[in-house]
Amino acid sequence: MIFKLLSRDNRCQARTGLVTTKNGAFDTPAFMPVGTAGSVKALTPRQLDDAGAQIILANTYHLFLRPGTAVIKEFASLHRFMAWNKPILTDSGGFQIFSLQANARVSENGVRFKSHLDGSLFTLSPEDVVDIQNVLDSDIQMVLDHFASHPASRVQDEKALKLTSLWATRARERFLETIRGNFQFGIIQGGLHSDLRERSLHELAALDFDGYAIGGLSVGESHGDFQRVLAPLAPQLPAAKPRYLMGSGTPEDILFAVENGMDMFDCVLPSRNARNGTLFTSRGKVRIKNERHKCDQQPLDADCNCYTCRNFSRAYLRHLFMSREILASILNTIHNIHFYLDFMTKIRYAIQSYKFIEFKENFLALYKGD
Repeated sequence: MIFKLLSRDNRCQARTGLVTTKNGAFDTPAFMPVGTAGSVKALTPRQLDDAGAQIILANTYHLFLRPGTAVIKEFASLHRFMAWNKPILTDSGGFQIFSLQANARVSENGVRFKSHLDGSLFTLSPEDVVDIQNVLDSDIQMVLDHFASHPASRVQDEKALKLTSLWATRARERFLETIRGNFQFGIIQGGLHSDLRERSLHELAALDFDGYAIGGLSVGESHGDFQRVLAPLAPQLPAAKPRYLMGSGTPEDILFAVENGMDMFDCVLPSRNARNGTLFTSRGKVRIKNERHKCDQQPLDADCNCYTCRNFSRAYLRHLFMSREILASILNTIHNIHFYLDFMTKIRYAIQSYKFIEFKENFLALYKGD
């Protein structure tokens, strides 16, 4: 069994669990640092391990284009290629197709697109995406999915849902023909229409995936729409399998999703914001370039035990950032990734202690400065 439910806070849907793969296990709720091209930017695998990462995310589309499956095949797996011996989840590339719509053509057969690297033409079917991920040997593989750009009409969302279900059926068949101890997740689409989301859920549940993801959120919709769609949908996902909310990564959104029963998360925010000088702390976000940090001898976050906060002042971090030193990206990313992973550890402890609601309220009061 991939997922073992360990505890649940009986005042909400929040739960803890353990997902076991052939390359190790990880605790849920879990945050997956994003290593799109086989690297979490600015960090070594050792630094990720030191920060407490139990699983990372990589992207099938980007790895297919560069370095290519022929290179990965020489190393037998993405794990060995990048020297990461813990679980890896690979996204299918559906979001990249969405973001490159001007260079992509979608049909029942799959997607035909121009490479963002050199303009070369490629065609990927749902089966191709499974085959690529088999070469990567990722522990958790996401099916190829499709969603309409926001804002979308109901007709556009229905068309995207139909394609997603068709592709999911074909991907599941190919995966089961080639299974090698890995797991495959289906992705629920349907835009902002609750009935379409439920239809997608039921169609994918019939395929008996190893886990289920909610896609097509955090793509520009309002915070109210995000919560309206997620709150009733998340508890309907199969309780005995992992539940993954794709691409949503603000602390506020994670807390809301955990409260409603979600288990897994990923987002580029901690690493991207780190490189841009925006740092997450227990008392809100810090923009390190601000003048008030110029002579500040205090650590970035007095409540943080990461390498950056144990050793360096805000003044030094500001100096590095303003000087465009590479070390700025390294130290900032170490902190932000540690912040997120420690945040998830505290969430799990609060659920196990039946105090998730209190933790959420106390965290947000400090984080928002209330």
